[in-house]
Amino acid sequence: MAARSQRPVNVGRLFHWAAERGRPTVMHLDRPFDIAPDSGTRFDVPALAATVEDAAGWLHGAGLRHGDRLAIVKENHYDFILLAAAAARLGALPVMIAPIRSEAHIRALLTRISPKVLVMGTTVLARMTAAQIALDDPGMTLVAVGEDRPGLPGGTLRIDDVRGGARPPVRFRGRHEPMLVTHTSGTTGVPKLVVHSPATTLAAVPFRIESYRLPLMTSRPEDVVASGISFAHNRNLSWTNGTLFRGPRKMVILSDPGLENVARMLAAHPPTSLEACPNVFQYWEELADTRPELFAGVRRFISTFDAVHPRTVRKFLGASRVRLPLWAWGVGQSEIAGIAAGVATRSMVRPGKPRAHDATNVGFPPLVRVKVVDPETGRKRPRGKPGLLMVRTKSRCLTYLGEDDRHRAKDQGRWWNTGDLGEYAGYGRIRLIDREVDMIPGMSSIELESTLLDRLDRASEVIVLGVPGQLPIPVLCMRDDALDPQEWDRACRGLPEMDKPRLVPWDEMPRTATWKVRRGELREQLLGSSDTYGTGQWT
Repeated sequence: MAARSQRPVNVGRLFHWAAERGRPTVMHLDRPFDIAPDSGTRFDVPALAATVEDAAGWLHGAGLRHGDRLAIVKENHYDFILLAAAAARLGALPVMIAPIRSEAHIRALLTRISPKVLVMGTTVLARMTAAQIALDDPGMTLVAVGEDRPGLPGGTLRIDDVRGGARPPVRFRGRHEPMLVTHTSGTTGVPKLVVHSPATTLAAVPFRIESYRLPLMTSRPEDVVASGISFAHNRNLSWTNGTLFRGPRKMVILSDPGLENVARMLAAHPPTSLEACPNVFQYWEELADTRPELFAGVRRFISTFDAVHPRTVRKFLGASRVRLPLWAWGVGQSEIAGIAAGVATRSMVRPGKPRAHDATNVGFPPLVRVKVVDPETGRKRPRGKPGLLMVRTKSRCLTYLGEDDRHRAKDQGRWWNTGDLGEYAGYGRIRLIDREVDMIPGMSSIELESTLLDRLDRASEVIVLGVPGQLPIPVLCMRDDALDPQEWDRACRGLPEMDKPRLVPWDEMPRTATWKVRRGELREQLLGSSDTYGTGQWT
């Protein structure tokens, strides 16, 4: 009995452990898994464990062995973590790569990985083929998953080609050995590959916090928890761990954030908990305006990966019909988990609240130590004085795969340089200001963008770019791709002087896999310049 109840720290044990506990949770998908296209869209926990077992078998059949590396590059879906669990059961190292925009960046990442087996989605594979980027690395087996497409490269295998062998042995790696690799968002270039062990993930408290019983925050047996994140990132691991431990009635997977798909799934499975990336919630504001009943039963909204704007929080909390809905937000990095976190209620995001005290921008370090230092001297900054955020935590990654020197440059003894700017806000809280590379002297682009979003109700995205020698340049996505000059003048009243706004359609805004705007690429796209005020030294 003790062995059954012991909390797993290796992702390869997670689904089998949950199946042994007999949790009644059922997962509902918005489309079939890419690795199990004929298995439908409804999975109980034993079926998830069986899918992991099956994947371990065909990965072994493709030649993956203990100590090898598996690269996973495919369309966004929850089965990223199933493949990672399967590889971990073999003692291999899974590297999860979201379907990022740049085929050249994908090729660069694969070169760093040198995988024994590459599992690639057919849509991504078609993009690579169209870009004439070869995937014929010596000694590498390529397995395509997803819908059939013509013109796959010669030598490409499908799952059925490598299935049917003997059941492979289970050989987990050690507690402090590499277990899983995810990548950073890549807002400033080729993403970094972040290496984690069991000790820095499932054994660390920040990854387990959601499995504890917390008033108003923890999933209950009757809950329906829905998630629409980038499933290739570490957040999927911590969310899965906490959700399987608490055992809600349903897990709802939103692999496609499109409005029609999300409306269909939320109508079929009304959630009590809903998570997405901040910019995805921003995109879904249109649903909050036109279909508020979809969010009527949500008592807990969750946003991670990036800062969230008050208008977004206000709209969704207003759409909920429960007595006290909460918005839980967290800002972190793939390398270290959380930096700051907070909870907002309706009253905390009421219109007119001063930005310096905003509930979506000022939070507490979540079980980690944070200090604010001068970027040049390294000395601690007093309250109210901006500086670099340094974090000390047991969930810090081991290294960057293929870039050890880059990792060492940010590793300062027991402290990790986040490259984010913030300040002490009193009572142990941290106020987020900007990424250092995106800074605008004398202001916070986070706060300026939040103010403009509040004043431009039809805006679905606002980005303010700082360019040396010029006024800050606002870039707007408007729902109807139009902006009245008088509307803009009213929005700018009382704000720092800015250049004329640029309009960019939502679909043309360069984004990462977590829907963050790639500000460097946007700057190049609009201005033909890469100049910034920040150094970018810690990106």
